[in-house]
Amino acid sequence: MPRARSKDDLIKSANEQYQKLNELIASLTEEELATAFDFSADPKKAERHWSRDKNLRDIYIHLHEWHRLLLNWIRANEKGESKPFIPEPYTWKTYGDMNVEFWQKHQKTGLDEAKKLFEKSHAEVFGLLDKYTNEQLFGRGVYPWVNTDLGSYFVSVMPSHYDWAMKKLKAHRKNCR
Repeated sequence: MPRARSKDDLIKSANEQYQKLNELIASLTEEELATAFDFSADPKKAERHWSRDKNLRDIYIHLHEWHRLLLNWIRANEKGESKPFIPEPYTWKTYGDMNVEFWQKHQKTGLDEAKKLFEKSHAEVFGLLDKYTNEQLFGRGVYPWVNTDLGSYFVSVMPSHYDWAMKKLKAHRKNCR
């Protein structure tokens, strides 16, 4: 599916990717869920996240924390608090370190709790999305604190990130077979 360029397309792609992600997760076997992720044998999987995430909980937490980034960023800026999307001390060049911090923060979070956090933050993002018009989401220069368009952040945090999660889960499933 092409990248969403309208509110309707965004809602459709986010819903579709969310559903596909949940269907994929539901299809994982007990063995696949119990086996730690290990992509070290694949030189094409050298990016940091391939070694960071070890299980489904880590994926849920990553998605949840990125939902929280979007929610906190929008809410703060709408209140007049000037905050960047990536919170200090991180930048777009160092956000990998932020992702590791998210991972470390949740190492004692259980799978069930991680799933609940993910589902709750997903619903919150959808609730926030609903309040914006197409022009507010995809018009350029609508908000002074948004470099591109607000919709692109929703796309990144929802359908694009859900696609990322599915790729990782499918690669894990392949490794288990």
